[in-house]
Amino acid sequence: MSSQRAKALVLDFGGVISKTLFETHGLTEAALGLAPDTLGWRGPFGIETDPLWASMQRGEITERDYWITRSREVGRLVGEDWNDMETFVKRARGADPKAVIRPEADRAVKMVADAGFKLAILSNELDLFYGTEFRGRLPLLAYFEAIVDATYTKILKPDPRAYQMVLDALSLDAGVCVFVDDQHRNIDGARACGLHTVLFDVRDPHSGYAAALRPFGLEFT
Repeated sequence: MSSQRAKALVLDFGGVISKTLFETHGLTEAALGLAPDTLGWRGPFGIETDPLWASMQRGEITERDYWITRSREVGRLVGEDWNDMETFVKRARGADPKAVIRPEADRAVKMVADAGFKLAILSNELDLFYGTEFRGRLPLLAYFEAIVDATYTKILKPDPRAYQMVLDALSLDAGVCVFVDDQHRNIDGARACGLHTVLFDVRDPHSGYAAALRPFGLEFT
């Protein structure tokens, strides 16, 4: 990062703040009454056995396409017709949304806020995938000064306008903001706009948050 210290941490939501649906198959199966190990797709935790995820990583389909397909598949397993991911997430995670928040995210967000820095979320599908009620049941979101959600803006990362929207909401220049996302193309888009970036590995959340907090002079142990 430049000689300027970071002033704001901008986080993606799904995968960075919340655990991925891949990590919570057990909770999903229990919530839906499915037998253990029914859900075999593993995304980044088993790319070789998830060709649909590999296709998304190659840019052949969007992340939304991936999750709509999975939502329809799971809906059929319970004898229902699900045409949106919101239904899937509500049924899989509705009982206790806080249970799917990464403990590392909870700790890091509070550290940044307590140190007096700004926080924002830049998501392509927060309310589209999780529903508006989900947001209201997450006390952690009260720490965020801005939430820019393409559910409403219709401008998806890595479009440069998406990053500019969050910068405008924070009233800050790109060079003093740290952006964290688990998708390479979103990181590339942010870097092209001048943001400091951290590519978040969902398989190692501790290292991701340690790297994200370093520009703020904060040690994440």
